[in-house]
Amino acid sequence: MARAVRALGGGGAAGPGPGPRVRFGPSPTGRLHLGGLRTALCNFLFARQRRGAFVLRIEDTDRLRALRGAADGIEDALEWAGIAPDESPRRGGAFGPYRQSQRLHLYKQACDVLLDRGAAYRCFCTPQRLQLLKKEALRNQQTPRYDNRCRHLTPKEVAEKLSQGLDWVVRFRLERGVEPFQDLVYGWNKHEVAEVEGDPVILKGDGFPTYHLANVVDDHYMAISHVLRGTEWLTSTSKHLLLYKAFGWDPPQFGHLPLLLNKDGAKLSKRQGDVFLESFAQDGYLPEALLDIITNCGSGFAEKQMGRTLEELISQFEIGRITTHSALLDLEMLPEFNRVHLTRHIENEELRQKLIRELQSLVERVYGDQQMDKEVLEKEYVEQVLLMRKGHISLLKDLVSCDYAYLWVRPSVSREQLQTISAEADDIGKLVLGLMERPTAVLTMEELNKDLRNLQKQTRETKYSSMMKLLRLALSGQQNGPSVAEMMVTLGPREVCGRIHKALSS
Repeated sequence: MARAVRALGGGGAAGPGPGPRVRFGPSPTGRLHLGGLRTALCNFLFARQRRGAFVLRIEDTDRLRALRGAADGIEDALEWAGIAPDESPRRGGAFGPYRQSQRLHLYKQACDVLLDRGAAYRCFCTPQRLQLLKKEALRNQQTPRYDNRCRHLTPKEVAEKLSQGLDWVVRFRLERGVEPFQDLVYGWNKHEVAEVEGDPVILKGDGFPTYHLANVVDDHYMAISHVLRGTEWLTSTSKHLLLYKAFGWDPPQFGHLPLLLNKDGAKLSKRQGDVFLESFAQDGYLPEALLDIITNCGSGFAEKQMGRTLEELISQFEIGRITTHSALLDLEMLPEFNRVHLTRHIENEELRQKLIRELQSLVERVYGDQQMDKEVLEKEYVEQVLLMRKGHISLLKDLVSCDYAYLWVRPSVSREQLQTISAEADDIGKLVLGLMERPTAVLTMEELNKDLRNLQKQTRETKYSSMMKLLRLALSGQQNGPSVAEMMVTLGPREVCGRIHKALSS
């Protein structure tokens, strides 16, 4: 019978590949957040490590909450994060369709099988009666549950109600004596759902399934071998195993992932808007940094280690190392994670070219309406900026902040301002101009630091720290920032000379 029911799945009749098949099943009710990303990532790592398939299935059976465009946004986010699915609504595959709203015929046929076997029944209870049951339970300080009234209807009574055109749903008949199952994370588990719950609705009046039916049916038809999902579904797994038993199907292996919480133990707040991948991408964070921090704060690895690449995550991930306690996420550490990965991008020739293009666009957007020399957009100069600031910036957009404005527009500094720092401003300027105009000038930070020390010795009374303060102001218009030697190397001899000439003559 299991083979016959599987045949209802059309394209899903083909057997799985040599590796495991896992799925990520988000509801298209909004944007992908960090909790969803972690669930998707665990599935992706599990599949990649074992040469299996990672499936994206859109669970859009809640028509009231589904948002237009959300499904595409979720797949876009996975692709941005570098964990694109092997099969999905966009990519297709042999086990489609990959939207539950396009698989309604499967759920109806599955319900018919359960009805024929007596494992499910039609329920005609009105919303008003169900609401009264709930109010009565709450009044008695009890957990609301359906009283299974329609479970006991005779075939004749059911036929009579159907002939009257009454609305109905399908409920699954829960049975006592569930068998324990071994969860990949939580170990042996069992929940006697029939003792604490009423029979659950599995098919609504509009023909759409509930989560319980849809996931069991789809995981079977799609040949899903391992279900890795949030721990909130752990207590429902016994119910799902009863469904598998009623169908005569072999269940997949289950692994439930602990919650991802703020570092103070509070839930990640979606209302704050700062837990969505789209927000992090807009702020300039690298996907590798997000993947790194959400795996570093939890478990699944032998040790905590900042800076793991996706390839390292794949090779080092061990599902047996996932612990049952919640993972505490410290987002205040994200800039540091991003700094580490941004440094790696800058050091990589291929990745650096992408950063150059992005920084050029940022500079044009931020400083394009100012008196900006177009030479600052040249590839060689932008690349020099990146290499010099490697390891010092957390986000690429830091380089277009006010602190680094001097890299893109010339500061407005007067001779009078320089003289407030040292009365020898003119002499210091001439000494530096002479240094920069030497044909044999070697602009390395090490050599420049030595040369600037020697220049200071040629002044009458200006201390080295004051001379650095003066030169930093002349070159950048700021009192703080990178070393003067670094500024000079980055700007180049011609620009350094131009800025000093300009400051001394204004």
